[in-house]
Amino acid sequence: MAETREKKINTKQIKSPFELRNVRLFIAFRIFFNSRFYYPVFTILFLDFGLTLEQFALLNAFWAASIVLFEVPSGAMADIIGRKNLLVIAGALMIIEMAILCLVPRGSAGLLFAAFLLNRVLSGAAEAAASGADEALAYDTLKAEGLAEEWPRVLEKQMRLQAFAYIIVTSLGAAVYDPNLMQLVGGWLGLNIHFAQAVTLRFPIYLTLIMAIMTLVTTLRMRETSVSGAHQRKDTLGNIFRLTLDAGRWILKTPFAQIVILAGLLFDSCIRMVVTFTSQYYRVIQLPEASFGIIASAFAVLGLFVPRIALRMSRKHSPVFNMAIMTGLTFLGLTGMAFVWPFFGLLPVALIWVVMYLLGFFLSHYLNRITASEQRATVLSFKGLSFNLAYGLMGILYSTLLAFLRRSATDTQLPVTSIAFKNLVYIKSLVWFPWFFLVATVLFVLYARLKMKGSEQHKLVG
Repeated sequence: MAETREKKINTKQIKSPFELRNVRLFIAFRIFFNSRFYYPVFTILFLDFGLTLEQFALLNAFWAASIVLFEVPSGAMADIIGRKNLLVIAGALMIIEMAILCLVPRGSAGLLFAAFLLNRVLSGAAEAAASGADEALAYDTLKAEGLAEEWPRVLEKQMRLQAFAYIIVTSLGAAVYDPNLMQLVGGWLGLNIHFAQAVTLRFPIYLTLIMAIMTLVTTLRMRETSVSGAHQRKDTLGNIFRLTLDAGRWILKTPFAQIVILAGLLFDSCIRMVVTFTSQYYRVIQLPEASFGIIASAFAVLGLFVPRIALRMSRKHSPVFNMAIMTGLTFLGLTGMAFVWPFFGLLPVALIWVVMYLLGFFLSHYLNRITASEQRATVLSFKGLSFNLAYGLMGILYSTLLAFLRRSATDTQLPVTSIAFKNLVYIKSLVWFPWFFLVATVLFVLYARLKMKGSEQHKLVG
C-alpha cells in the first residue's frame, strides 16, 4: 500500500517526459542504432572489399527481404515477450552483424559473399526487431504516467538529436575511410603507420561496432512497461500470428489508420527511390564526388529544424492540411530534380529531405495517437512491412523503366557502357517521377475521401 502511494506521488512530480528513463534511453537507442559510419561510403565499401556490383544489388535485395520476413512477427513478439527484450535482441544482432565485417578476411570470393550475405540478413532482422518496439516502449511509458500528449515533443527532440548525430557520423565515416586523409592525420600525430585502403576500409566498421555495443548497453538499461493483457498471453507461435492478424484486421477496420499508412506508402516509395540514387544525381548535376559526404551532412542539418516545424504543424493544423503541404513540396522537389540544374539542382533535393523528416514525424504521431497499447508494436511493424514491400515494388517498376529507356536511347552515338550513356538514361527517368507521384496522389485522394466519409479524425488538430 505504501509503495502504491509513493508511486502516485512520484507520478505527480513528473513534469517533463524527459525525466523518464525509458524516454531518454529511447532517444539514445535511436541515435546509437542508426549511427552507421559506413553509410556515406556504403556502395564503395562493398566494392573495395572485393564484391561486384551485381553481388551488391543482390545483397541489398536479401536485406530488404529479411526485413519483410521478420517485420510483423517481430512486432507481435514485442507485444508478447516485451518490447525491451526484443530491443535487446536488436542490439545483440547489430553487434554480430558488425563483428562479421570486422573479422571476415578478404581474398576468398565465396567466403566474402557468404559473410556479407549473413551480415545483410542479420542487419535486416535487427531493423525488424527494433522497428515498432522502441516507439511502443517509449510511448507506453509516457501513457503510464499520463503524459501521452507529450509524444510529439519527444519525437521532435529525438529527430533533432539524431540529425545532429548523423552530421557527425557521415563526416567522420567518410573521413576515416580516406587513406590519404588518414595518412595526413597520422603524420600530424607523428604515427609511423602506412594507411592503405585495405586498412582504412574497416575503420567505419570498427566505429559502428562501438555504436552497436552502446546500443546493447542502452537496451539493457530500459525497463519494461506493463501493457494491459500482454502478460496474460502465452508466448507461442500461434499467438504471434493471431496477434498479427488481429492488428491487420484492426487496420482494415480503422479508416484513419489505413489512410495514414497508405499516405506514408505514397510518399515513402517515391522519395526513398529518389534518395537511393542521389549519388548518381549529384554526378549528373556536375558535383565532385568528394563533396557527397559534405552534402549529406548539410541535409542532415535540416533535421535540427524540421521536426520543430512539424511539431507546430501537428498542433495548429489538421492531418489533411499537413499532407497537402507535403504533397506540394514533394511535387516541387521531384519536378525540380527533373531539370537537373547544375549545382542549383540541390535545392529540389533539399525539399525532398524536408518531406522525409515531416513524414517520419507525422506517421509516428498520428499512428501512436489512435493505436491501443497492446498492439502498438505490431501495428507499427505493419507500417514498416508495407513500406518495404512498396519500396521493393517501386524498385521493380523503376528498373523496368530504366530498361525501357535504355532500349529507346540506343540510337544515340554514345557507347551503351559509357558513363555518359548511363547518365542520359538516368536523366530521362527523372521526368517520370513527378507524373507518377501526381497520378498516385489523385488516386489516393479519391480513395481517402471514400474511406473517410462520415469521419472527422482526419480533420482533428493535435
